[in-house]
Amino acid sequence: MGSETPKKEKKEKKEKSSKHSSDGVKKSKSEKKDKKERKEKKEKKRVEELIKADSDSDDITDLQLAPVALVPFANPLASASETKLVLAATTRAAKNQSLKRGVKEVQKTLRKIVDNNPASSGKTDPEGVVIIAADISPMDVISHLPVLCEDHNIPYIYITSRASLGAAAETKRSTSVVMIMRERFGKAASKVKDDDGSYDEEFKKVVKQVKNANRSVLI
Repeated sequence: MGSETPKKEKKEKKEKSSKHSSDGVKKSKSEKKDKKERKEKKEKKRVEELIKADSDSDDITDLQLAPVALVPFANPLASASETKLVLAATTRAAKNQSLKRGVKEVQKTLRKIVDNNPASSGKTDPEGVVIIAADISPMDVISHLPVLCEDHNIPYIYITSRASLGAAAETKRSTSVVMIMRERFGKAASKVKDDDGSYDEEFKKVVKQVKNANRSVLI
C-alpha cells in the first residue's frame, strides 16, 4: 500500500505538468527554438545595420561584440612610443583646427592634393599625415586609404585602437582615420593662436617619425 502512494503522486505530477503545457503555461522545445532563432536573426540584422551605418558615416562605432582583430595590411604599425607621439599630435591638431576626421573627409582631402613627386622622393613638407586605426571591421572601410596616401605622397601609419584615435581627435565616437594637416582650415581657424610656432615643430616631428616608420617597411 505504501509503495503505491509515491507512484500515484508521480502520476499526478506528470498529468499536472502535461496540463500546464497544453494550457500554454510551459513552452515546448520547438517554441523555445523558434524564439532563439528570432532573437539571433534580430541581433544579426542589428549588427549589419550598424556596420552599414559606420561605413556611411565614416566613423566606426564601438559595437558590443568580441574584440576586432587588426587588419592584415596594417603596415607600418606604430610602436608604443610612436603611438603616444601620433596621438598627442592628433590632439594638438584638433585644438589647432588642423584635423580631418573620418574616411570621407580624409579621402576627399587626399584627392584634392596635387603632388607630382613620387612617394619615394623624400619630400619633407607634405600637406598632412594620415593616422589609421587597425582594429576596423569590415576592413574594406579603410583598405583603399594607403593607396591614396602613396599616390599623393602623404605619409601614413596605423595604430591599434580606434577608440584611442577617437579620444585623441576629441570626438565622442571611435574614429577609423584622421589626417593631421600642416595648415589650419575652416572659419574658426583664424581664431586659433599659436604665436610660439610650437604646432609647426610638432607637425614636423610627427612627419619625421611616420616617414621613418614607412622606411622600415619591407616591400
